[in-house]
Amino acid sequence: MADNSGVHLLPPLSPLGSYINTEKLQFYIMGVLELENPFSESQTLDFLRDVFIPINTRFSSMILTDEKGVQRWKKIDTIPENHLIIPTLSPSSEDQQLYDEQVHDYLAKINLKPFPEHLSPWDVHLITYPTTNAKTTLVFNLHHALGDGYSIMGALFSIFKSSANPKHPLRFPTASSRMNEVKTNYSKISGLVTKAKNTLTDFTKNVLGAYILKDGETVLRSTTPRVEYEPISITSVTTSMDYIRDIRSKVGGTVNDITTGWISYGLHLYMKKLGESGDGSSRCTALVVMNMRMYRGFKSIEEMLKANIWGNHFGLLSVSLPSFVSDDMESVDPLDYIVQAKEEMLRKANSFGAFFTSKLLHYMGKVTGPEGPANFIYSNVRNKSIMISNMCGPVEKAAVAGNPLKGFYFIIPGMPQSLTFTIVSYMGKLRLVTTSEKGFIDAKLMNSCLKEAFQKMYSAACGEIPVME
Repeated sequence: MADNSGVHLLPPLSPLGSYINTEKLQFYIMGVLELENPFSESQTLDFLRDVFIPINTRFSSMILTDEKGVQRWKKIDTIPENHLIIPTLSPSSEDQQLYDEQVHDYLAKINLKPFPEHLSPWDVHLITYPTTNAKTTLVFNLHHALGDGYSIMGALFSIFKSSANPKHPLRFPTASSRMNEVKTNYSKISGLVTKAKNTLTDFTKNVLGAYILKDGETVLRSTTPRVEYEPISITSVTTSMDYIRDIRSKVGGTVNDITTGWISYGLHLYMKKLGESGDGSSRCTALVVMNMRMYRGFKSIEEMLKANIWGNHFGLLSVSLPSFVSDDMESVDPLDYIVQAKEEMLRKANSFGAFFTSKLLHYMGKVTGPEGPANFIYSNVRNKSIMISNMCGPVEKAAVAGNPLKGFYFIIPGMPQSLTFTIVSYMGKLRLVTTSEKGFIDAKLMNSCLKEAFQKMYSAACGEIPVME
């Protein structure tokens, strides 16, 4: 929305926020909260009015563009009723599994639905139909310009209470970022020459990835124009964090290493079952979302959330997915996928490639305006096969306005890819959510392959078959 009345005095969007709010590039964050008990319309409106909107002025601000093309935030009166949507689903005689499908179909329909320009770019969907995971589902659909996942979910967690003891703040995992591991053991891990070499290699690949380097056409990556507007399917697999720790005790690495190896092995199984080799003959690359706040020296999630660094502070790491040449899948050691993922992620952590790429985008934006960096990001994402984003949730049960939170997950609509993965941990469980292009990706087969991959990985590490959800 254009406006010329003293708009230059209003705060501008962050550079990255302006890049992902252009004609070429529109990213969203959809957080899905699964509540244990019914939650009424009046309860939701009270929560939005008294708790959610006051978190940050962005939730009561609209985006407008000044005469120089700069996008800015303008504070407005925000009425919760204008942002609450209560859908009507088809009756299914309280069949929770049918409602599961309807809820996923509904999420796919609101995917990328544009927000009214005169309102703050967010809305909340109150789904009052019981599913296998919730009595009520509360969906927060927000434009990514408001902030990245850590901003949004961190803000929500700051107002959620411990279900067992509402007077105490929620507890989060104590695991630190590998970024700090690299900084602390800098001299032990690599020398300056290695770090410089890694940085130059990664920065060059990031630049070429937008213009020259492109993954091949496989059963994972379609050539559908503007694939981000295609219908999507949503599936998920849940496992215990204890299982993750058991595997770590055998092969080492971080949770991210294990989930990256897990996804890679699952994709390999999927490709094999659809008649593709998955042996590396076709380039297959993942974009892993990186929290750039870790460059500021935060040692834990709790430290970062307490600092309240709002906005978009994420980068995209280009990671080559592990692959092994073998016609017989039984001869492949599933743990090799984790080992190779660990080596690749450690090398990426020992590099400033993402940092310098963010600086390139900043200077590009000064010269071309937000459309230049938007085109760069779009091409880089489109030329890769998959995206992986993860978030750590509380280790104890949370409550939303007194209503216990049974589970939650998030997806990132707007990604120009056929396949994205988002990962959350909560109450000792890890949930891997797959968002896929409907009609191109076989969502049920993909979910089955991911379950099979984890079971084989755990069996190889521990000699047992884990129970999957």
